[in-house]
Amino acid sequence: MSDTEFPYSLTISLPLPTTRLALSALRTLEVDTELSPFVRRDLTITSPSSPKSESELDPEAPAVLETTYRATTNRMLRVAVNGFMESLGVILGVMEELDVDVLEAEEDEEKK
Repeated sequence: MSDTEFPYSLTISLPLPTTRLALSALRTLEVDTELSPFVRRDLTITSPSSPKSESELDPEAPAVLETTYRATTNRMLRVAVNGFMESLGVILGVMEELDVDVLEAEEDEEKK
């Protein structure tokens, strides 16, 4: 993929409290591929402290979901990123409401 074919790009770095949540978001987002041949998307997980491979990441350590978009026009980039942000909002909302750790934390708060 050359920069001349896809000159417009944007990288979104989303810090998450655990690698497990970052991997869950990544797997959910990977299912929906970009429909337009004029847009390319790459998803990766990184550690905020030091770059590691996905297999070396600690499941309970903080992680960053990095999404890089490349597009042929700025309009295509905007449309793709808008759709991504909507999906990301739904994913984060579901994690907040239904994630096991979140439920356990709420139970701990109620016991105090």
